[in-house]
Amino acid sequence: MAGIQMDQRVIQAFGCHAGTVISANTAQHGRAVLSINPVAGQGFAEQLQACTSLAPAAVKIGLLVTVEQVRLCADFLRRIQVPAVLDPVLASSSGSALVSAEVRASLCRELLPLCTVVTPNRPEAELLGGQAIHCSADVAPAAAGLRASGVAAVVLKGGHGPAPDCRDYCLLPGQAFWLASERQAAANQRGTGCAFASAAASALALGYGLADALVIAKMALNQGLRQGYAVHDQPGPVHVHCFPDDGRDLPTLLPEHAAEVASPPFPPCGPGPLGLYPVVDSSAWLATLLPLGINTIQLRLKDKPAAVLDEEIQRAVALARRWGARLFINDHWPLALQHGAYGVHLGQQDLGSADLDAIRRGGLRLGISTHCHYEVARAHYYRPSYMACGPVYPTDSKSMPWQPHGLAGLAYWRRTLAAYPLVAIGGIDRDRLPGVAATGVDGIAMISAITKADRPTAAATALAELCEVHRP
Repeated sequence: MAGIQMDQRVIQAFGCHAGTVISANTAQHGRAVLSINPVAGQGFAEQLQACTSLAPAAVKIGLLVTVEQVRLCADFLRRIQVPAVLDPVLASSSGSALVSAEVRASLCRELLPLCTVVTPNRPEAELLGGQAIHCSADVAPAAAGLRASGVAAVVLKGGHGPAPDCRDYCLLPGQAFWLASERQAAANQRGTGCAFASAAASALALGYGLADALVIAKMALNQGLRQGYAVHDQPGPVHVHCFPDDGRDLPTLLPEHAAEVASPPFPPCGPGPLGLYPVVDSSAWLATLLPLGINTIQLRLKDKPAAVLDEEIQRAVALARRWGARLFINDHWPLALQHGAYGVHLGQQDLGSADLDAIRRGGLRLGISTHCHYEVARAHYYRPSYMACGPVYPTDSKSMPWQPHGLAGLAYWRRTLAAYPLVAIGGIDRDRLPGVAATGVDGIAMISAITKADRPTAAATALAELCEVHRP
C-alpha cells in the first residue's frame, strides 16, 4: 500500500475529500522498495496549483523526494495559510531509505517552520534532529530539538519503542503530554505513519483543535491496527474505515512520569442507572429533593467560608445516608473524604491538584467532567466511576469555550464511552430531556430546570419520570 492510497482511504473515512499531489512513482511491496521515480518540478507545481482550486481546509504532507519539491510545497503553504501536518517519510515500512540528507536538511530549514505539527517516529526524529533516542528519557529533548526548528508542535511517535505499550510524546505550544495505548500484536502494520498523519489533518480540517486532533488520530490508528489485513503472503496495511467511535481505540493521556498506561479503577456506581442527577448549591436542596426518590445528587458549593463548607457537606452526607442516595461532592474532596461522602466530582482543572489515590483508598466514587477528546483521554487514564459529557446544549450555568455537542454528539460519546456510565449535562430542560434520555446516557444532570422552577419538587418529579419513560 503506497502512502497516497492510505491517505485517501483515511481522509475519506473521516468524511473529507482528498485532493492529491503525487511526488513520486514508487515500485514497492511489503519487503522492499524497488524504485523511486520523482515527479519533475513543473508537474509537481501544477498539481499543487490544481489543488488550490479545491480550497483545502488542511494539508497532509508525506514523501517529498527533491529539494525543489520541498521549496514548492513551502511556497504552497505560505499561499493557502491552513493547518499542515508533516509526516516526514524518510524510509519505507520495509526499511528502505527514501530521501537524501540534502532533502532532510531542506525539510528542517524550509518546511518545518510552516507546519502545524510534525509526526516522526523515533528513527525519523533521529535523522531530522540529529539526536539519538535510546530510551524514553531521550524523547522529550529530541522533540524539543525539533521544535527549535520552528514547527509549532511535535508528535514523536512511540511505535518503535521497546515498551509493552505504545506512547506518543506530544509537544504543543504551552503543553506537553503522552498518549498511550496497549501495543497491539498486529501482523499488518503498513501505512501507520500515513494513517496517523492523515487522520490528524482530517480532524483539523473538520475544525477540531490540535490536541483533540491528535487523540482522534491515535484512535484512528488503533482502529486501523485492529482491522489490518494481509495481501496474499505479505504484510498488509492498517485499515481505517470510519471516524473512530470505539472505546477500545481510545488512548489514555498520561500524567507526567506515569509508569502505567492507566491507573487502578475507581469503584462503580452500582447496578441501577444514575437517572435524574440534580446539581444543587446547598444541603437544603437535598432535604427537599431526596424524599422524592431522587437517588443521585451533586452538591456544588462555591465561594463559601471554610466553616460553612464543613457544615454543609456534613449535613448533606447525613441526608444522603438517610435517604440512601448517591451524593457526589463537587471539588471539595478532603471534606468529602473526612465526612464519608459517596463520591467526588472533579473538573479537569482539579485533576492535577486532587489526591486521587487518597480518594480511591477511601472508597469514594469519582466523576470527571469532559468536553472534548483531549479531556476524555485524560479522564480515561484515571478510570473514573462515571464521566460527565457536556455541554449538550448552550447553558447559562457557567461560561464554557466548547461548542455544544447536540444530540448527535452526545450519541457519539455514548457509543465511544460504552464502558463508562455517562452523565449528560448542559442546557437540558424539560423539552430537551426526552431526546437526551433516548441516547442511552446513564444520568442527566440538571441545575436551573429544577432550582429555578416555580415548583421545584413538582418539576423534579416530572423530570425523573421523563428520564425513566424515555430511557432505552
